Amino acid sequence: MSQDWKTHQERSTPLALYSIRWIALHMGRPLARLLLYPITLYYLAFAPAQRRASRLYLNRALSHPPTLFDIARHIHCFAATILDRVFLLTGQFNQLKIDFPDENMPLKFSRQGKGCILLGSHIGSFEVLRSYAVKKCPLPIKILMHEGHNPMMMQVLNALNEDVSKMVISLGAPDSLIQVKDAIDAGCAVGILGDRVMEPGSSKTVRCTLLGGEIELPVAPIMLAASLKAPIIVFFGIYLGGNRYKIHFELLSEEINPDRNRRQETIQHWMQKYANIMEKQIRQSPYNWFNFFDYWQDK
Repeated sequence: MSQDWKTHQERSTPLALYSIRWIALHMGRPLARLLLYPITLYYLAFAPAQRRASRLYLNRALSHPPTLFDIARHIHCFAATILDRVFLLTGQFNQLKIDFPDENMPLKFSRQGKGCILLGSHIGSFEVLRSYAVKKCPLPIKILMHEGHNPMMMQVLNALNEDVSKMVISLGAPDSLIQVKDAIDAGCAVGILGDRVMEPGSSKTVRCTLLGGEIELPVAPIMLAASLKAPIIVFFGIYLGGNRYKIHFELLSEEINPDRNRRQETIQHWMQKYANIMEKQIRQSPYNWFNFFDYWQDK
């Protein structure tokens, strides 16, 4: 089994990305959102791999066979969250209605002097929390991420807010693990996406089930939480349509203590729990899944 997300190239151009950014910042969100319809039509017409991946996924997530309208809605939802990153990165939170949970679980641990692993996914928008923490919520956050995928989009968006880009710990950097440990020791929440693997079929992955099919998930989130004795919290920033988002936290474990003799089984147990939480969220908001490649290898 392989997740071939790294082989998918960007279809945007610098001119298109800068144009959308300029319209969003100078002509407002309502007008910018009108561009989402031709963007959606473009991907429906000229991105067969992404269109097929959407259909295969929706066939698992929906209670009915997906229609072309379902696929269009799926693509439109993704495009809407990308557009809203412009407003989140520039601190224009008044453009959006963000529903924050009554209990800010990561902040509770941070105030106790304890950092945590914030385990996200490509469900909804991670940017909602990352940007919200800069202006609205006194939660110190670092993001452990692979910056090599979609570099053009990352460059265009991160240029909007240097403070947010400084929160990133580059995955694979020589001192990345040291930076993570320092952040946890300082009471930071360290965010990591856990639904894609860098080396399919290697010892760095475990097999789990999601929506009735077998997938590979990385061992890194559980290994980090276990080695640093840090709580691990699953996070979603769900797009509800229009200008509405909802942030959701769910505690996976306050502390993970793997048995040395059953290390792989312990990791698989916790990552399967993570997959179960993802599946529950997918059932509630199926159009928020943003892995536009053949995730289950349904060939």
